[in-house]
This record gives sequence, C-alpha cells and structure tokens, in this order.
Amino acid sequence: MELTGNLAIAVALCVVSAVAYAGAALLQERVAEQPLRRLLRSGPWWLALACNGLAAGLHVLALRYGPPLLVQALGVLTLLFAVPLTAFVQRRPADRTQSAAAVMTALGLGVLLTLIGTSAATALSGGRLATLLVVTAAALAVLGWCGRRPSASGLWSAAAGGTAFGVASALTQTVTVHLADAGLGALARPTPLAALLGIVALNVAGLWLTQLSYRRGLAGPLAMSNLANPLAAAAIGVVLLGERFRLDGLGLTLLLLCSAGVAAGVWLLSTSASAPADEARHPELVPVP
Repeated sequence: MELTGNLAIAVALCVVSAVAYAGAALLQERVAEQPLRRLLRSGPWWLALACNGLAAGLHVLALRYGPPLLVQALGVLTLLFAVPLTAFVQRRPADRTQSAAAVMTALGLGVLLTLIGTSAATALSGGRLATLLVVTAAALAVLGWCGRRPSASGLWSAAAGGTAFGVASALTQTVTVHLADAGLGALARPTPLAALLGIVALNVAGLWLTQLSYRRGLAGPLAMSNLANPLAAAAIGVVLLGERFRLDGLGLTLLLLCSAGVAAGVWLLSTSASAPADEARHPELVPVP
C-alpha cells in the first residue's frame, strides 16, 4: 500500500513538474527574440526562470518517491503539455499535425528512456570528469556555431541546450555521491568542486541555448532538447562509466522503431510549428483575405 502511495506521489510530482517546464518554455518562447539586456529586465523571463527552478525541484523530489526510470520517462509529458498551452495562449485551436506529432514523439521518447535509462548513481573520476568537460565544451561550440547560421533552424541550439542539461545531470550524480560519502566537506576536493562549477556553467549555457532555439518556434526545439538530454546522459554512462544496455531482438527492434518515430515527430513539430510562431510574433506579415 505504501509503495502504491509513493508511486502516486511521484507521478503527481512529475505531472506538475512537466506543466511547470512547459509553462517556462512557453514564456521563454514569447521573449525569445529579445537581447540579453532586455531579458534581464523582462518579468516573463524571470517568471520562466522561477518555473524552471520549481520544475527542477519537483523532479528531484519525485526521485524520492519513484524509481528513476519512471520519473525520467514521465519527463516527456512536458512536450504533451506545451502544444495545448501554446494554442491556448495564442487563442487558436490546437494544430492536429502538431498534436499527433507531439504524442508520437512523447511515446517514442518514453519507450527510449525505459530502454536506455539507468538507476545507478555513479561518480566520475577526476580524469574522466576533465575529459567529459573538454568534449562537452567542444560539442556545444560546434552545435552552437551551427545554430548561429542565418539559415539554421532552432534544432541545433536545442540539441546543444539539451546536451548541456544532460551532462549537468551526470555531474549532479557525481556531486551527490561525494556528498553522501563525505558531506559538505567533499566540496573542498577538486573533483566534486569542479563538477559543481560545471553544473552551474552547463545549466546557464543550457538555459541560454534553449532560449535561442525558441526563436523559430517552440514544439520542435522543445522536443529536440528533451531528446538530446537523456541521450547525452546515456552516452556518458556507456563511454565513461562502463554501463551496458542489454537489448534482445525485441528491445533492439523497439529501439530502432522508437528512434524513427521520434525523428519523424521532431521533424513534423519543427516544420508545422514555424509558420504559426512567425505569425504570432509578426502579425503584420499575415496576409489579409
């Protein structure tokens, strides 16, 4: 009975967290074209930061009541809530193509997360942490440069932002393990201190990169960042922590099918969302019948 109650609490926390994340993304998308100096004076942007903080706190709290695989998989609800929220704010019916693509992407992501997720909390050694930070900085630089091109879609910046958040999650595990072993005194050691600084820098970078990605719409970039986040964490587990994903024939087939479904869903969301987003920001460009 207690187990069932804990799972219900975890699910409820995940749902509220997903709504907060979706609301934060919507607020960020509404001010996406403003320069940094105006964002720092923007009420909606600071409200978005508060929503992101609330969502992250609820996500961490949910991990106390439910298994990591469940909490991670329920994170895809953010995408399902973002599409109707966008339609509500813009006072238009929800686009059927976007809704179907969001459902397809969320389902695919949910299954992918159950296949590649991990429940182990493992700390990175000093050498592997340094390697990870260098490789991450290079990857973010390349993805960020691709996203800065005039013809580039927001998916590049979204992929960079999701990668930054995924690596920050892995570094959080490292800090958590050290704190559990030695308490706050662990932060005086080079490895956990470097991991903590990396968490701060990567979360700031992820926030700014996702902010940039929303300049060409919300749904597509949001789906891409939700995909890049767990993939980055899974890659770290395989390459640096020695994790192995044992998939039989059925599991591998599901992995391939879900990957194809997610790719198709992200493409549909990015292409179908760009026109309404441009019309919402620039109503003077909408043709008058």
